[in-house]
Amino acid sequence: MSAKALTFTVAGTGEKLHIDDFDLVVAGYTGRDEASVRAHIEELAAIGVPEPDSVPAFYPMGAGLATQDGEITVGGTYTSGEVEPVLVRHGGRLFLGVGSDHTDRDLERDSVARSKEVCPKPVSTTVVELPEGGSGFDWDAVRAECTVDGAVYQRGTLEALRIPTEVLALRDTALPAERSVMMLCGTLPLLDGTFVAGTSWSLALRLPDGTEISHVYTVKAPVAV
Repeated sequence: MSAKALTFTVAGTGEKLHIDDFDLVVAGYTGRDEASVRAHIEELAAIGVPEPDSVPAFYPMGAGLATQDGEITVGGTYTSGEVEPVLVRHGGRLFLGVGSDHTDRDLERDSVARSKEVCPKPVSTTVVELPEGGSGFDWDAVRAECTVDGAVYQRGTLEALRIPTEVLALRDTALPAERSVMMLCGTLPLLDGTFVAGTSWSLALRLPDGTEISHVYTVKAPVAV
């Protein structure tokens, strides 16, 4: 799927950032506590979800899945999203946004990669430029929250995740450095541990300086026949 041109507004400056040729990657199993990640993998394996080939796991996606639209269309009846920090590297600069690795949970038992490939990946229209290489940025103080149909679904800090720039560096071994990259960097545990196939999703990252990056989208379910 070919990439659609995306336009971001850089918070604090109003600069418009346009990208239309980039690699889209979803990173999974990025929890910082390795024992918890292993336990989660085993829980998923018990219900039939295949174990990843590596930890963290990296799933290259067609760039056309990235969307800033307020509505996405899915083909399955049991899909769900989540809040994720999104790194955008373009023109030698690094930016932080927010997004959702919307996933078909029924397909996940057969193929994790396929379950991700069949759903769009909503991302924010606003990003924050990070210091060079992300050095000095207080990742652990960034708060993340996701609500679905008005109910809080995820809430916590990025302290629960591997440092996103370190995850990107791990993936860089297989990515041409000169190409623009958008990476969804993993997510927080669900508050009640159960996926919700909701309709309205709200995502937010709140940075230490008070800046908020957010995105809201709705899901258009398949029409019954």
